[in-house]
Amino acid sequence: MIARPGAGPLRRLVVLRHAKSARPAGVADHDRPLAGRGRRDAPAAGRALAEADCLPDLALCSTAVRARQTWELASAQWGTPPPVRHDPRLYAADVPGLLAVVREVPAEVETLLMIGHNPGLEDLVLTLAGDDLDDALDRLRVKFPTSAIAVLAWHGAAWRDLAPGAALLTAMTVPRGAKG
Repeated sequence: MIARPGAGPLRRLVVLRHAKSARPAGVADHDRPLAGRGRRDAPAAGRALAEADCLPDLALCSTAVRARQTWELASAQWGTPPPVRHDPRLYAADVPGLLAVVREVPAEVETLLMIGHNPGLEDLVLTLAGDDLDDALDRLRVKFPTSAIAVLAWHGAAWRDLAPGAALLTAMTVPRGAKG
């Protein structure tokens, strides 16, 4: 990705699908907690973000229990977690809804983490990515599983300017925690 003069600073949108959730009988979808695998994978996602030097300035997180638990376990892997906003609009959101939330982010935030759900997150990444590195888009089109991380980079003066096809998908990874 080559910056155009006056295009603004490099910004990164880090998209993290919540870790694997349990499906307890009688529990509403919004209230489903993480499963054992999710409790192992969420910290691995946090470590992967730290190792990739991809820690956010701000996190936006769905209010669903599994998303909040993913945030708590991932961010516990960092020295000082950034501020987090739990936003009910991220639960079951589609691309226009997700973009509306992203476009409200203050301009001083350069790296934004969004934790939420499929199919909205996968669709968002596919909508924003105009190109990719390696085969990241091909892998994402096959599957964006739980705990998957996609990193989109773009140059812009403000988050409100983020447009479909404007970003480069620089990474797509699926961190997994070791079974105990």
